[in-house]
Amino acid sequence: MLEIVLDTVSWILLSAGGVFVLIGGIGALRMPNLYTRMHAASVTDTLGAVLVLAGVMVQAGLTLATIKLAAILLFLLITSPTASYALAHAALLAGIKPDAGRAADRGDHA
Repeated sequence: MLEIVLDTVSWILLSAGGVFVLIGGIGALRMPNLYTRMHAASVTDTLGAVLVLAGVMVQAGLTLATIKLAAILLFLLITSPTASYALAHAALLAGIKPDAGRAADRGDHA
């Protein structure tokens, strides 16, 4: 019975992680500029990876593999936001300005 519950929880986490990564990919394609694309991709990528790794950790049980997966998860939680910040900062230094928004959002009715 416990095995069925663990398998179900694991597959729910894995599926949710896959859905978040898919949403991030769609968001990266649909957003208007570099900064919003990067935000959509980095947030959903981190959450998707956390959910996928959590699902694999539940599936692995209490083993050495779970400790290794937890170390990977910790590394990912530290490096992913740092990499996103570095990319955004480099883009800003390169002169890529954030858009002020769409014309309709600014009140321009041309």
